[in-house]
Amino acid sequence: MVASRKLLLAMNRKDFLRTSVFSAFALSTFGFIVKKEENFSGDCETTNDILGPFYRDNAPVRNNLINKDMEGQEVLIKGIVYGSDCSTPLKDAKVEIWHCSNKGEYDNTSDKYQHRAQWYTDENGFYSFKTLLPGKYLNGNQFRPAHIHFRVSAKNQDELISQLYFKGDPHITSDPWAKKKSAENRILPIVLEDSMGNLVVNFNIYLS
Repeated sequence: MVASRKLLLAMNRKDFLRTSVFSAFALSTFGFIVKKEENFSGDCETTNDILGPFYRDNAPVRNNLINKDMEGQEVLIKGIVYGSDCSTPLKDAKVEIWHCSNKGEYDNTSDKYQHRAQWYTDENGFYSFKTLLPGKYLNGNQFRPAHIHFRVSAKNQDELISQLYFKGDPHITSDPWAKKKSAENRILPIVLEDSMGNLVVNFNIYLS
C-alpha cells in the first residue's frame, strides 16, 4: 500500500513538472508575457504607419492648434509616451502631429503651419494637443478615413511614425493601411470625458 502511494506521488510529480515546462514554453513562445532579466514586459509597442506625402519639418512648438479663423469640432488628443519596457514614462520625448482640415485639405505651404505642431512630454511622459477633428480626402477613387499623423522620437528609442484613426469610421475597412491588423490598437474612440461635452481621444504611445 505504501509502495503504491509513493509510486502515485512520483507519477503526479512528473506530470506536474512536464505540465509546468510546457506552460512556460507556451507563454514564452505564443503569449504576451516574456521574462527577461527578471523583468516582465508585454506586447505594448505602438505600430508604425506610412509617413505620407504631406509631412513638413519645423512645425511650431505648441499644443493648441486652433485659431479663431478655423471651423470644426474641437478635440483633445492626449496620452503618455512610454519606453520599450512598456512602463517607464519618457520625459522630453518629441511628439509631432499633422492632419488635414475638416474639409480634407493640408496646409503644405503657408507660414501658419495650420493643423501642424510639435510638443515635448513633461516629467510624467504626458503630452496633449488641442485641435480640430480632421476631415477626409480622396485617395484615388476612395476616401481615406479621418486620421492624425504622429512622429515621435526620444533618446535611446527608435523613432515612431504612425497614424491615429477613429473608431466607427466607415472608411477604415476599405483603407489599405487602416484595415491592417497592426493598426487595430490605433483605432480609438472619441470620448465625452466630462460634463461640458468636451471630446477627448486617449492615445498612449509605446516606443521600441
